[in-house]
Amino acid sequence: MITGLQLALTAGALLGLGVALLVWRFAPAEPDLADAIRRLSADHPTRPAAPAGGPAVRGRERLGSWVLRAVPALALTRPRTEDLAILRITLARFYGEKVLFVMVGLCLPALLTAILSLGGLRPPLAVPVIASLALAGALFFVPDANIRDDANKARREFGRALGAYIDLVALERASGSGIRQAMEVAATVGDSWVFRRLAEELARSRWNGVAPWEALHILADQLGVSELDDLADILRLSGEEGAAVYEQLRARSAGLRSALLHHELARANEINERLSIPMSLLGVIFLALLIGPALLRLVFGAAP
Repeated sequence: MITGLQLALTAGALLGLGVALLVWRFAPAEPDLADAIRRLSADHPTRPAAPAGGPAVRGRERLGSWVLRAVPALALTRPRTEDLAILRITLARFYGEKVLFVMVGLCLPALLTAILSLGGLRPPLAVPVIASLALAGALFFVPDANIRDDANKARREFGRALGAYIDLVALERASGSGIRQAMEVAATVGDSWVFRRLAEELARSRWNGVAPWEALHILADQLGVSELDDLADILRLSGEEGAAVYEQLRARSAGLRSALLHHELARANEINERLSIPMSLLGVIFLALLIGPALLRLVFGAAP
């Protein structure tokens, strides 16, 4: 049974934790001056800045920044830079989520053990300790898997939107617009995050004096989108050599849509194959139910 002293200690610990979290939440932030100057420098025209989120996002970023300063070895498990860039997630926010997952893994078995203790069941101390360490170790890698999955989905969405953007650029070029004007006007047509990202990079390249196709090259390297790199090569031919690229753009757009269609068909076939497995198991179970009684009668009936 839990004594009154134990309940008082637990309540005091929770109260102290709540006060500490409130103080940490409302404490003034200390921005990194070197990082702020680096983002504003013309040498890094396409470095994405993380959008300002709510209190939860800012809290995870502060927690991740503190963890990176306190445990530098944790940076060895960082994900791909391209995945973070396309999702616009800072490294501090990523490690903040990692720490939160680990805290959940450490606290959940202890909480379940406390609930069981209230019901009169007291498992050995080694059980919650081992369960906490195992669950925390497993949850430590969950943000890595989430980042990879979300980044792959974002790249597929980027490819679908890029096909429409290429068609718009081709139409603008066919109407007599210059290469930069065609790229900027086409980027303002759509309202998805892909079009907004392209418009931001093109506007930044204008103010920094960088050729628009070079800006797309840099963006393609940062995001890991090879289709954007191919588009930048085609537009460079038009901008530097004055080549007529309307047919090339339309062909690239058609090829991109065809590749996306084949990818979706492959995913659909894979899903169909996974769905056939439960149906096959149901068929085997049904046959076992039909043949089982006859086999049992045959075996036990033939026994002496």
